[in-house]
Amino acid sequence: MADLPQHHTPTGFRNSELVGRSRGGIFKWYLERWRKGLPHVPAGGWRFETLVPDVAWLRANREVRALTWIGHASFLAQWDGVNLLTDPHLTARASPLRFAGPRRLQPPALDFHHLPHIDAVVISHNHHDHLDETTVRRLAAQPSGSPRFFVPLGLKAWFAGRGIHDVVELDWWQSVDHRGLRYTFTPGQHWSGRALGDWNRSLWGGWRVDGGSSLFFAGDTGYSRDFLEIARRLGPVDMALLPIGAYEPRWIMKVMHVDPEEAVRIHQDLQARQSLAMHWGTFMLTDEPMDEPPRRLAAALRAAGIAPDRFLVPRHGETIRVHA
Repeated sequence: MADLPQHHTPTGFRNSELVGRSRGGIFKWYLERWRKGLPHVPAGGWRFETLVPDVAWLRANREVRALTWIGHASFLAQWDGVNLLTDPHLTARASPLRFAGPRRLQPPALDFHHLPHIDAVVISHNHHDHLDETTVRRLAAQPSGSPRFFVPLGLKAWFAGRGIHDVVELDWWQSVDHRGLRYTFTPGQHWSGRALGDWNRSLWGGWRVDGGSSLFFAGDTGYSRDFLEIARRLGPVDMALLPIGAYEPRWIMKVMHVDPEEAVRIHQDLQARQSLAMHWGTFMLTDEPMDEPPRRLAAALRAAGIAPDRFLVPRHGETIRVHA
């Protein structure tokens, strides 16, 4: 046990700052939101502007660095000739059940038949809104051959159990090269588990992808000093994909989900040239109004003296072309 890295435990993993989340706290929150009738939903439901991606251009593109927001934490990143998906989720619920669990309120901007050939997939952790079994099965079965899946330590066996074998699992700070890009798994502050019996048995974190330009995908995270350390070890990042939603109530969400103000701190800690917002406006997971995160992000950027174009909020389906 003395030889284990600090974030390892005899049965799994923990955060670098030793912050955890108890089952009791989550059950208390569920009871509290039931008593208060949360989350509140407007009479007409939530509606967000959606753009129709230029599918023909995306399928042909191997030259231009571009990021298309599919929804939630899912981006199609076209990076130095590689088609990469982040935490792909293209189904109707963030749940193991088809008839219950968080329902998708905003359809995916790209469906399976719209996607170009996918070369690589990065997975941040195994929660159902970030690792969707139907989606990864269908991606592995794409006619042009399975992408390579990059996953946290402890998660490769889950993929193998579903017949998916082109999988590389990494611990924090480990790197591997594939198709001209270097993938480094980085720390984050979160937790893992798909059922009551597997909490923190697999790792969680973010991904730094380096080629001719650098891309950082934060996955799900609370705020911690990890991001200063990422910049210290790996240098400033050209583009960061950062979560801005699923943050209320703070008494339970603070350790696992940043709010928009903390997302701005991560942008600064990473010394990001530019950031794109994600993890909002798709699933109703927590108690804040679904349209609140972009407004709070805009206010946080003004307070920090950061120009709005340094931290953009893409619309669902929008493609952002990344210039060197």
